[in-house]
Amino acid sequence: MANSQEHTVKAFDQDIGQLRGLISQMGGLAESAIAEAMVALQRGDAVLAARIAADDKKIDAMEAEVERTAVRIIALRAPMADDLREVIAALKIANVIERIGDYAKNIARRVPQLESDHRIEPISILPAMGRMAAAMVHDALNAFAARNPQGALAVCESDNALDDFYDSIFRTLVTYMVENPKTIGQCAHLLFVAKNLERIGDHATNVAEMVYFAATGERLVEREKGVD
Repeated sequence: MANSQEHTVKAFDQDIGQLRGLISQMGGLAESAIAEAMVALQRGDAVLAARIAADDKKIDAMEAEVERTAVRIIALRAPMADDLREVIAALKIANVIERIGDYAKNIARRVPQLESDHRIEPISILPAMGRMAAAMVHDALNAFAARNPQGALAVCESDNALDDFYDSIFRTLVTYMVENPKTIGQCAHLLFVAKNLERIGDHATNVAEMVYFAATGERLVEREKGVD
């Protein structure tokens, strides 16, 4: 009987390890997509932008694999309490990562719209915001892998800094448009990019909140969220 229980626990641990691995791979693809989208934006690289959009299908496929794995774990292992919370959190996190990948793809799709002989200066400040958003995604997924509620809290707290960054970029771009009316079209695209980065930060915070609940069984205080 003891051997049977030991085997069951070992099999469950392997399943959970597989689930965590899939989430980690998905997150890595999403992080890369964000970073490459910012490179494509800064360089005006339409070829790289097109590749980012095409590679988004990999994230979609991995989300489906996470769903299949999670359903199989629930059906075969009947996890309880914190184990069940982790499986459900993985399901939800996979969906959020897929959305993050979509935002990176949306940014990449703006690159051809920004092709111009005159690259406006505000483009240079967006990569820093992109790095901040990607770091939030990275840290949220690290917290999930380590079941680290304090790491999740740190991600939630950093969202305010990203929001402040967005507000600063918004004001900069609006001022630039007023002073340089010919750049209104390009600035409008950059505002769209900045908003997508701000939403990536919101989704990273959503992941962190799920991680905190999975690890502790307690929910963080509800915060105001943007609309997808």
